[in-house]
Amino acid sequence: MSSPEPDAAPPLSALALTTPVAMGYIPLGIVFGFLFVQAGGAGWLAILTSIFVYAGASQYMMIPMLAAGLPIGTIALATLVVNLRHVFYGLSLLDRFPARGPLRAYLIFALTDETFSLLTTLPASTPPRRLALVAALNHFWWVLGSSIGALVGAQARLTLAGLDFCLAALFAVLTVEQWRSKQSPAPLWIALGAYAIVTVLAPSHALLLAIALSVLGGVFWQSRANPATEAADD
Repeated sequence: MSSPEPDAAPPLSALALTTPVAMGYIPLGIVFGFLFVQAGGAGWLAILTSIFVYAGASQYMMIPMLAAGLPIGTIALATLVVNLRHVFYGLSLLDRFPARGPLRAYLIFALTDETFSLLTTLPASTPPRRLALVAALNHFWWVLGSSIGALVGAQARLTLAGLDFCLAALFAVLTVEQWRSKQSPAPLWIALGAYAIVTVLAPSHALLLAIALSVLGGVFWQSRANPATEAADD
């Protein structure tokens, strides 16, 4: 009788996998918490925002909007527009999420840019609990950074110059990992080409249009690759 296979996803592996994200999320979360408190918000509210909103760039955008006294509906609409790209992310991962239940709901909620990049590098057979663990650790890093920033923001005067580079460095690391995990570099070249085109044609809407073009380009590339694969199989 064969012995049972060992678990393929020990917690330490998930911790190591999310360490690059922690290097970006903790400093950026600190900046968010610090700026939120400096703008007049309560520290506990900054922490709750990172727990229940967890929207990265939208949380930064929220600070001047709250300071200006804009209504919640306006802030919610702006957050929806900024995070509309997550719809495309979710569609590509729905078949890997549980069909129902709290794990599915949490994975949809916690699907940030960085979490999406990590989840797509994992094998298709990765169990949902493993996916949720990776997402939860990334969420924790962001909340941890926000909590530190909120706690020290009301008492310290720190210079935050240069910390914004952490996000660019983080995306560079994730891009390299994506390149290594894919058999073809076509998705990366499609994304770079799409962004280059829309930056010239519509720079004020570059991100959203680049995502849409990348999705269309990916569908077209996949449709051309599949017949070739099927022909080879025949």
